Amino acid sequence: MKQNLNILLSFIAILAIALAASAAAENQIAGNVLTGIAPYLVLAVFLFGFVYRIIRWAKAPVPFRIPTTCGQEKSLPWIQNNPVENPAGPLGAIGRMAGEIFLFRSLFRNSQTEIVDGRPIYGSAKWLWLFGLMFHLSLLAVALRHLRFFTEPVVPLATGLSALDGFLEIGVPALYLSDATLLAGLVFLFLRRVVLPQVRYISLFTDYFALLLIAAIAATGLLMRHFFPVDLNAVKTLAMGWVSFAPSAPADASILFYLHLCFVFVLIAWLPWSKLSHMAGIFLSPTRNQINNSRSRRHVNPWNAPVKVHTYAEYEDEFRDKMKAAGLPVEKE
Repeated sequence: MKQNLNILLSFIAILAIALAASAAAENQIAGNVLTGIAPYLVLAVFLFGFVYRIIRWAKAPVPFRIPTTCGQEKSLPWIQNNPVENPAGPLGAIGRMAGEIFLFRSLFRNSQTEIVDGRPIYGSAKWLWLFGLMFHLSLLAVALRHLRFFTEPVVPLATGLSALDGFLEIGVPALYLSDATLLAGLVFLFLRRVVLPQVRYISLFTDYFALLLIAAIAATGLLMRHFFPVDLNAVKTLAMGWVSFAPSAPADASILFYLHLCFVFVLIAWLPWSKLSHMAGIFLSPTRNQINNSRSRRHVNPWNAPVKVHTYAEYEDEFRDKMKAAGLPVEKE
């Protein structure tokens, strides 16, 4: 029942954002605020949030080596160690982090467990890794493609990525592959949280809201590109106005444009305070970025409080008579 409520609340939140954007589209003053003031407020909230989170993460004390490992640690010379799975030096840790960031190394080893005839049976489960990687790479490609609105001349990265992304030339304008794979990844991740009872049980409102918000951004963007075209020159002018701190509201902008803009602003402002901030947190995760040299170096807790030690000699001096009376052996008579 609680899980159904979380799903319903996430849909209501998306609907509320859509209604607010629609109202802004119909009101000139609200539209000017959305296109002229909101971008800078959103950017300020985003930067403040990320700096705040990073400072908090960086200040968290980690006196011991706590990397999660699954390979042989470096010890004796004749024992072969695994330099990536259990890094003993900075190069191994860098390679391990690169695998986590670009290939989702840990998620690739995801497995499923089933009870068959009373015994646990383990099997490979690569679907989550595949669709998760596809979703994140597609989202990155979409974000980089939008650089063409914020640079003049357009950076070669955005131009080349757009050409590569639409090389199949399906439809006019061409359908970008990253748009299709982004939607496929979103559908899989959302259905996984709804259908699988184990994942559904631990899913929160924020989990559903994040997926629906990104889906709303993708859907409104696709609608504007393929079914209800917008004036791209006006959008480019608005984006360059933001960059030059001289924004001007586009004339005759459609409701879809305001919906898309509002959804994007909510995502950017909310991102540092949500689970989506793992995009930065992965770099500061001690279970991922540390080397494991606990066998070659002693790590002492730097904030251990001084402890008053009561040695055995002092203990015996204090209780010698009672120990003798009880028949207990003593070192000193």
